[in-house]
Amino acid sequence: MDQEESVILVTGYKAHELGIFSSDHPGVQVICYALKQKMKACINNGAKWFVISGQTGVELWAGQVCLDLRDKEKMDVKLAVLMPFLNQEEHYKEWQQELYNQVLDQADYCGAISDRPYESPVQLRQKNTFLIAKTDAMLIVYDEETPGSPNYYLSEARKKARNQPYPIWTLNRFDLDYASEDMVQQNPEYWSQGE
Repeated sequence: MDQEESVILVTGYKAHELGIFSSDHPGVQVICYALKQKMKACINNGAKWFVISGQTGVELWAGQVCLDLRDKEKMDVKLAVLMPFLNQEEHYKEWQQELYNQVLDQADYCGAISDRPYESPVQLRQKNTFLIAKTDAMLIVYDEETPGSPNYYLSEARKKARNQPYPIWTLNRFDLDYASEDMVQQNPEYWSQGE
């Protein structure tokens, strides 16, 4: 696939891994801001699709950011949601289900990799392998010093990158700190209200 058709997988920590248990947690805005900057750069370099599996946390927020870039900023980009199995959202909290349904309703493409409900961890491994195989690069919110579920994706991505070009762009805690500082500089009144 050439640069003009590049497809970027976006993933990262699940909400609970970040200690985020509600949609109004200030960390959500910081993560979305950092994702938006990086995703805009990807679009400006030829990205046409962002792909997520629809898991809670970074993936759903990235889906939301992609839809905002497409609809509000009129950027030429599409969102695909490829769930690992059917009904993955049935154990999500209510606020997560709401976001999940919003993202799926507005996505340009939705599908399930396994057309069955959850049966075993094999389906999650298959999801990782499938999504890495079908994409040209990965954007991941992850910090090597804080292991978590994104590590499974990352090891699969690194395997692919050993044999062919597969860029892996990481947003780590330093990037998120920088994004937070940038947001405060842009709108100090808003952020001082929360203190």
